[in-house]
Amino acid sequence: MVIPASVTTGAGTASTAGMRRLDGGVFTMGSLRFYPEEAPVRALRVDPFWIDEGPVTNREFARFVAATGHRTLAEIAPDPADYPDMPIDMAQPGSLLFERTAGPVDLQDFSQWWRFSFGADWRHPLGPDSGIDDLADHPVVHVAYSDAKAYADWAGKSLPTEAEWEYAARGGLDGAEFAWGDELAPEGKMLANYWQGAFPFANQLLDGWERTSPVGTYPPNGYGLVDMIGNVWEWTADWWSLPTVSKKKRGDACCVPANPRGGRERDSRDPATPHVPIGRKVLKGGSHLCAANYCQRYRPAARHAQAIDSSTSHIGFRCVLRTAKAA
Repeated sequence: MVIPASVTTGAGTASTAGMRRLDGGVFTMGSLRFYPEEAPVRALRVDPFWIDEGPVTNREFARFVAATGHRTLAEIAPDPADYPDMPIDMAQPGSLLFERTAGPVDLQDFSQWWRFSFGADWRHPLGPDSGIDDLADHPVVHVAYSDAKAYADWAGKSLPTEAEWEYAARGGLDGAEFAWGDELAPEGKMLANYWQGAFPFANQLLDGWERTSPVGTYPPNGYGLVDMIGNVWEWTADWWSLPTVSKKKRGDACCVPANPRGGRERDSRDPATPHVPIGRKVLKGGSHLCAANYCQRYRPAARHAQAIDSSTSHIGFRCVLRTAKAA
């Protein structure tokens, strides 16, 4: 496919270098085999759009920061007034960092492997003494939703909707469980960066990577997109909600919803923390921490709710371009 240098959108002209144009159309979204929030399976339609071939890298995010002076949420101390139960000594810049456990733990207690690390941010992905000199081509991490959106706005792009993201991840394999078919590791071949072994203490490293991997390490899907599965979770523009199927009147010819969006911000908030009214967006794609014994979300249909004020060592993003008339 010949990719033009730019596309004119409502926001002006944005570069399409490193992007793929997808024709859009009807596809099957969701799954019945794994987690209840992925159901029901339903037919949806998306319009044509452009999407980044891979998640935004540290190199690309550094250009954005150099051009704008943007400070990520992880680089700013939280305001205790926004978090009534937060100990005052936690009011320091930082982000959530994954740490292996010494052995088996209660998989219902994520505090066993997540630690808030003061000084962890996109430049210091493993804590204040780490750096990204050798990680320029790895996906940027420790970015909150506002950071991803700020980058997309700067680039003249947008964050994808959940439907756009899933359509792209499927790569034309409508209804398949994985982005490459219905088998996770066909003939033992690693096709994405995920956890092999017993999470969160025994990673066999069959894919060669303990944490993130360089973007494009694994083969592209049918649309020429890399790292849609594993490596890092990716932000979408949609507020978290449970999927629904529109009920059409009998005989209604228009029965496939087009360009669906998520729910409302207030409905996306975590009911477990009603005293912290923070909305949650949909993450897609799974990450290098997804494992067979925990979080089998290395699939196009998989989804996860993430608070917009949070950042971690396994969340990144990619962007899309929408045009009124497809190029």
